Amino acid sequence: MSNKEEINGLIVDCVSNSRKAQEKLFKLFYGKMLYLVLRYHSDRDTAQEVVQEGFIKVFEKMSGFDMQGSFDAWIRRIMVNTAIDYIRKNNRLALVELSDNYREDFPEDSADELEHEFEKNRQMALESIQELSPAYKAVFNLYYVEDYTHKEIAEELGISEGTSKSNLAKAKMRLKQILEQKNGHNFL
Repeated sequence: MSNKEEINGLIVDCVSNSRKAQEKLFKLFYGKMLYLVLRYHSDRDTAQEVVQEGFIKVFEKMSGFDMQGSFDAWIRRIMVNTAIDYIRKNNRLALVELSDNYREDFPEDSADELEHEFEKNRQMALESIQELSPAYKAVFNLYYVEDYTHKEIAEELGISEGTSKSNLAKAKMRLKQILEQKNGHNFL
């Protein structure tokens, strides 16, 4: 039996409220979903709480999964939305409004250098992302990790597209500063 067939069988059983199937599906995806949520919430206890809440939503909405698309993508979307909802609910997302010169604040060539540095030392970059404010971390992760557009981020977070762009630019600037501090040199 293939992995997809096994997961589809678990989904069918979960829709029928099989606790055993729910437990198996939970164990199968828990680690991956915790890792995903830790990108939004660096506190492990908070991330575990968000994952628990996310799985409750997964099991409640399981009958809506059409078995045609990727279950992995479907569950990831629910977890990301749950992580963002948690940030919103706890008023920890202080998004900065767009300034007219946000592009001047962060020149495009600096972004290219920063992306090159990420490739050189991925682990340091992941640790550095955890040091961002919740607002910057949310926008950065949605844009770079989840491949959301600025329009989708704006809709998801209830902000303008300009605010999304501004927060992403400022997140990059802050990451550049963090990386410079860790490496002890200037990337420009």
